[in-house]
Amino acid sequence: MRIKGHNITLRLALALGLFFAPPVSIAVDAIIDTVAALVSPTIGNLSFTSPAKGQPSLTPEQSNALNAYSDAVKNFESILGQRRAQINSNQGLPNLPGQALYLARNNMMSAYKDLTDALPSKIGRPNKFEIPPAYFDADKEPLLDEYRALFDLMDAPPANAQKSDTPFKDVVDLAIAIARAKGLDTRNAEAAGRISLGLFFAETNGIQNAGNARSNTYKGSFQTGPSEDQNGRRKWAAIKTSIAALDPALSLRDDREEARIGNLDHRLNHWTAVRDALMSAHADIFPQAAAIAKTLPSPIDQMKLFELIQIIPTPTRSALMSGNLLNYRISDPKIMGYLRNNSIFAFGHADRQRTSANFREILDAMWLFNAKFEQALTRFDEIKAR
Repeated sequence: MRIKGHNITLRLALALGLFFAPPVSIAVDAIIDTVAALVSPTIGNLSFTSPAKGQPSLTPEQSNALNAYSDAVKNFESILGQRRAQINSNQGLPNLPGQALYLARNNMMSAYKDLTDALPSKIGRPNKFEIPPAYFDADKEPLLDEYRALFDLMDAPPANAQKSDTPFKDVVDLAIAIARAKGLDTRNAEAAGRISLGLFFAETNGIQNAGNARSNTYKGSFQTGPSEDQNGRRKWAAIKTSIAALDPALSLRDDREEARIGNLDHRLNHWTAVRDALMSAHADIFPQAAAIAKTLPSPIDQMKLFELIQIIPTPTRSALMSGNLLNYRISDPKIMGYLRNNSIFAFGHADRQRTSANFREILDAMWLFNAKFEQALTRFDEIKAR
C-alpha cells in the first residue's frame, strides 16, 4: 500500500503492506524503552549483532555505516514489537498506525544500502522478496514477514465492504470492456486488462476492499480518494451505453453492483471501486496501449508506466506525448520527491541525492514493484486459460 502524488498534489495513502513512502513528514510514535516485553514470538529472537565484530580496521565512514544499520534494525524491531503487542492486547492503535512501521522499514533498507556502498563485501545472498541484495539482508526476512503480517491486520477491509467472488477476473473484465469502448481491438484490449491487474497488485497486493493503515483518505481495491471515485463515476456514466452494446452481460453485472452499493461509498464495493478508478486515471491512456507496447515490449515495464500515471500523472502524460518516452527527463525537485515517496530512488544516500532521472532510469528503479507485477502476470494467465 502506498501513498501517492496525484495531479502534482502530494497524497496520503501502496502498496504493500505495501512498499510506498509518505509524501509528508508524520511524527513517529515514541519508541518504547523495553523492547523485549513487546516483541512478538515471530521476531523475538532476531536481535541484531553488529557486523563490526571481527572486522579488520574500518574507515570512519565504514564504521558509521555499520552503526547506522545496527540502529536502524533495532528501531525496526522495536516498532514491530510495539504494534504486535498493541494488536495482541486489543489496545487502541494510534492514528495512521502503519506510518511508523513503514518509515522504520525504509530506514533499515536505506541504511543497509549505505552499508553495502561503503562495504560491498556485505552484499549477501538473494532474498525471497526479490529485493536487490545490496538493499536488503536476507537474514532479516523474518522482520519483513512480520511487517507484512501486521499490515494484513491493519489494512483489513472494513466490516461493511462488499466483496466479489471473482476479484481478479473483475479487474480484467472491466479493463477490457473499457478499452473496447475506447476503440481498442481485442489484442490491445487484453493488454489493458493485464496492465490493470498489475495496478491492482501494485495498490493492494491483490487484496480487494483494502483499508489503509497509512492514510485516512485513500481506500478500496485501487486505493482511490473521494474525488477520484466521483470523477470515475461520471466518466463511466458517459460510456455506459457503449459498454452495454459491447458487453450486455457485463453491463447487467454493473447494474447489480450499483444496486448493491446504493448510496454507500462506492469504494466499499470491489466492482465499483475498480471501475471508477480505471475510468478516472487510466481509461484515457488505454488508446495508447499499442504505441506503449512498441516502446516497452516488457509487460512489467508497461505496468510500471501505468503505475507512474498513479504516482506522477502529469509528467507521465507529458512523457507519453513527447515522442521520446524513455529519454524524457524529470528534474523538478517536487516530482523527484514524489518518486522517492513511492520507493523510487528512495534508499541510500546515492539514490536520494539524485536530482533528475529519465523514464528508463525511473522504470529500472521501480524494482520493488517487480514481484507484485509478476504475481499479476501469473493471475492473468490463469484467467485467460479458463
